[in-house]
Amino acid sequence: MTLFHFFNCAILTFGPHAVYYSATPLSEYDTLGTSVKAAVVYLATALVKLVCLATFLQVSETEVFDPYQEALKAMIGFIDVAGLYFALAQLTHRNISQNHKFQAVGLGWAFADSVLHRLAPLWVGARGLEFTWDYVLQGLEANANLVFTISLAALGSLMWLRKNKPKTLIPIIYTCAVIIATMPSITSYQKRVMGWHFPKIVGFELVTSLVMAFCSCQLFILCQRPSL
Repeated sequence: MTLFHFFNCAILTFGPHAVYYSATPLSEYDTLGTSVKAAVVYLATALVKLVCLATFLQVSETEVFDPYQEALKAMIGFIDVAGLYFALAQLTHRNISQNHKFQAVGLGWAFADSVLHRLAPLWVGARGLEFTWDYVLQGLEANANLVFTISLAALGSLMWLRKNKPKTLIPIIYTCAVIIATMPSITSYQKRVMGWHFPKIVGFELVTSLVMAFCSCQLFILCQRPSL
């Protein structure tokens, strides 16, 4: 029963990444190398973030929300945006379209994040004798993170790679990108100040990820239209 629960949670956590790759044109255009490069960039970015967090943030023994610490954490979180920029704009890719490039980069980035932050807790905890919903919720949270990451990669490709986008859409693109980039601080506020429990936070992340995906998709479509 414990291994069955572990495999179910593992499939819920990592399965959507494989499904997304095989069910979209990414597999047809052999973009696996791009995803692997993005995963490597993510690991390097995570190392830089870890050093910055250990250097500048104070370890708190309480769950009290500290605006200064959270603002600093949010600023450090923008290192992810810099890493995505490097993966999208600076790495050499095969001859793939911008549409496939941001999806491959976002997919590799999200998969590396799930492996780094959820594989070890899943392996240790989901094989326990007592059933718990925590790891099911972590799997759902990984799905929301996948949607968030691909949406942020789409917005990043519009910000950094598309030169002829309508000027009226630029503020909207940047606003959506900031919302996604600061999502960890938003959920921290919900947990520590508003008293939200983990299931409610995961539900919020799932709903918000779908909204951000819809906005990113519409912005991408509008920016692809020829300007009059």
